[in-house]
Amino acid sequence: MLTRELPDIMISLLNGFSRRAARVSAYACLVIGLCFMPCLPAQAFSLVAVLPPGNAVTDPRALLRLALPFDNDSIRQVQSSLEDIAPQVRARRWSAINSDVTKAATILGRHKDEIIASVPESRRQQATELAEKITTGLAELKTTAEAKNGEQLVAQKNALLDSIGVLEASMVEKFPYEVPAAYANYPQLKGRATIAVETTKGNLTVVVDGYSAPVTAGNFVDLVQRGFYNGLPFTRSEESYVLQTGDPQGAEVGFVDPTSGKYRAIPMEILVQGDKVPFYGSTLEDAGRYVDNPVLPFSAYGAVAMAPPDTDANGASSQFFFFLFEPELTPAGRNLLDGRYAVFGYVVSGQEVLGQLKQGDKVVSAKVVEGLENFVKPKTA
Repeated sequence: MLTRELPDIMISLLNGFSRRAARVSAYACLVIGLCFMPCLPAQAFSLVAVLPPGNAVTDPRALLRLALPFDNDSIRQVQSSLEDIAPQVRARRWSAINSDVTKAATILGRHKDEIIASVPESRRQQATELAEKITTGLAELKTTAEAKNGEQLVAQKNALLDSIGVLEASMVEKFPYEVPAAYANYPQLKGRATIAVETTKGNLTVVVDGYSAPVTAGNFVDLVQRGFYNGLPFTRSEESYVLQTGDPQGAEVGFVDPTSGKYRAIPMEILVQGDKVPFYGSTLEDAGRYVDNPVLPFSAYGAVAMAPPDTDANGASSQFFFFLFEPELTPAGRNLLDGRYAVFGYVVSGQEVLGQLKQGDKVVSAKVVEGLENFVKPKTA
């Protein structure tokens, strides 16, 4: 169950204000560091000191593209130029949009051969076709930008980024590291998987990222394959905060393997930007890694994370939550939950359904619809 709440000073504010207003007010006090300075723990000031400048990436598909483990700066620059278009469209900065499109087309034109050479030989034909498709799409995007058609521009840009994501994924030749021996007997996801979730309010699509969280994502896929979540209710719903499920019927609060009779608890697992392997065993806060940013942050509506008990960061089992993105709690890429919980995926479609779900609604079914070949079954429970 998710019980690692926001700092107590924040929760106390909930008694006198609406939940949304209280969270915003509490966060403002935390950042300013004035009103409640004597009351806040020292860790809070460490968090304030490292709030980075800039804008957070809030698109779940963009976050998944950024998390892919491959090494090719040229295609990253093409991607970055197109990602930059979204805020420009909102502000109707047509000159900047044309500049971004031109930059992307120029980089791709100059480095197309090098980009294709980064793809394993067995996939290069598909990569060549994708690169040509992207080249054509960029030319069409430039025409749309010159016509200042914002709606069509966004649709074309998103389609191009989807193709770029496929091209980037084809560059990942193999799983980039070995899971530590201490966790080798857990189910693992050595890649990505797409989960179709049917609920009583509609359908969601979740992409779980085993590149960044192989044990956490592997545990989730294993439970989905077992039908564990089918019929389970959402047990916690807080507007603009979290929606939680995964608590089975009965006294247990997690998954008990029917063969061994043992409760499966999985370790805290967070891949930090710049690290080659995930960090295991505690929150980043407890490890003193306040300045480190997770590869999978809580900056997108529908981030999916494990819900451990408050007494044990390594006690999570089956319960997980969807983060219902609160912009005021996610300034410039540093969410107050980053590093305290293990994100392992994102809702990539059905966000409108996610916003309608409440406590008492149910997961009708959850099924792996793509990526099952990346799943490695557990050796033992």
